[in-house]
Amino acid sequence: MGKLNVQKLQETLKYLETKQRELKRQDQNDTRSLESMIKYLKKDMLEQHSLSDHHQLIKQEIKDTESFIENVKNIIKINS
Repeated sequence: MGKLNVQKLQETLKYLETKQRELKRQDQNDTRSLESMIKYLKKDMLEQHSLSDHHQLIKQEIKDTESFIENVKNIIKINS
């Protein structure tokens, strides 16, 4: 398991949280582009930071953005 770049992960997480809030505010509007961006961000975070090395089930929980965000926060907390 490689060393986690916590600062970069925190910055990416903040951006993901911003997009997730924006998605929730969109309500009935077309949200496909936001959903696609969020999906891409989560996959990118998994790969760039090797998150599955730090949390074994995170790949299975990737579809639920709220759970994913909480898991990433826990990974950051543990590695800070």
